[in-house]
Amino acid sequence: MSPSVELDRTLPPSPTSAGEARRLLREVLSETGAGDWVDNAQVAISELVTNALVHAGTPIRLHVHAERGGLRVEVADGNPHLPRQRDYAATSPTGRGLHLVDELVDSWGAFPDSDGKVVWFEIREGERSTRRAPLLPIPVDAEPPVLVSVQVDLLEVPLLMHLAWQEHAAALLREYLLATMEDDATVIEQHAGASEALSILHEQVPEPELALEPGRVMDDAAGTGLVAPRCAVRIPADSLGSFATLDALLDAAVEMAESGSLLSPPVQPEMRELRRWICREVREQGRGAAPRPWWPVTADEPPPDGLEELVWDPAPVTGSTRALVAVDDANRVVAISAGALDLLGYDVAGDLVGRRLLHIVPERYHQAHVAGFTLHLTNGRSPLIGNRVTVPVRCRSGEERLVGMVVTVEGLPRGRRVFTAELLDEAG
Repeated sequence: MSPSVELDRTLPPSPTSAGEARRLLREVLSETGAGDWVDNAQVAISELVTNALVHAGTPIRLHVHAERGGLRVEVADGNPHLPRQRDYAATSPTGRGLHLVDELVDSWGAFPDSDGKVVWFEIREGERSTRRAPLLPIPVDAEPPVLVSVQVDLLEVPLLMHLAWQEHAAALLREYLLATMEDDATVIEQHAGASEALSILHEQVPEPELALEPGRVMDDAAGTGLVAPRCAVRIPADSLGSFATLDALLDAAVEMAESGSLLSPPVQPEMRELRRWICREVREQGRGAAPRPWWPVTADEPPPDGLEELVWDPAPVTGSTRALVAVDDANRVVAISAGALDLLGYDVAGDLVGRRLLHIVPERYHQAHVAGFTLHLTNGRSPLIGNRVTVPVRCRSGEERLVGMVVTVEGLPRGRRVFTAELLDEAG
């Protein structure tokens, strides 16, 4: 009979814990003569321990039962929010851990325990076997804890922007954590608090459907259901402070990103103000204040500052006989041709160059434009790139005009990008 080995170990909330978990697992599996699934197990345990580290920031309890034919691993932490696979794009810099675990193991799941939660996975040789009983008992008869919570009413929530902000914020926070945790021992706990706030919102603010087919994008971009008149969010009283942590940590991360210390894309003013509004509403309603609705940022808000110099020649756009508008990755118009000026009713390039592209986007499409732009910069989502679509543009007179549009993107040194839109006569 092949030996079975049990391991029960508590790991600190430290960047070294994922590596320590892999080392412990290798030692356990070496005693059982495990099969060719050892590499998969090491990747899976690393993902679960890393998730516990960055989302809980508490000591991590590791339980392993291994034998020649397979193993069960359980990772427990102090965060009660059960994990969910988020439908981030494959190119997103965050949110792929559980998808990876799902691909590597035979089965996985999570359950609450008295101090937080347990996330587990199993790998078995041959046919999938019946799941082993949990190493940590699942409380069945215990009374659920009574949680004191506060209801925060978020009014007129822009759901597309919230979805894009969630993904961008998660990516920005993760990069900030990786850049600072060796020098700041408190950042892991802060990141866990910020992640808790994001999770509370992700679980309770509805997600709109995102169209991926080019033909549907514009039809859905100004459709109904993109603004929630009221989202009632229940926040545990002891989690209210996590929103202040989220606000402060994102301010610090944005400052690092704008100084060029991080690779994350520029933060659009609407995303910054949406976050500040949510955190302010949590803080003030937690003190008994009445809710105040979201009020959109105007197109006159300046684009993000602090970006690396744009090393790019505008001459091919400004000298073109076609109607071309070029925008950088801060959503700022950087060049425009005479044909595009004529089509939009402007006299000189200076009327638009340096301003945000939102000046020629009809207001009802502002949310979709900002959300789509953010998602593309964050994870490469690009249903419009290279595909001709019909869009309305806002002329200088205030009138709208339907045009065909094809957008191309050019990668530049230092991670910068320029997007060039050709505006086409719909009759052409």
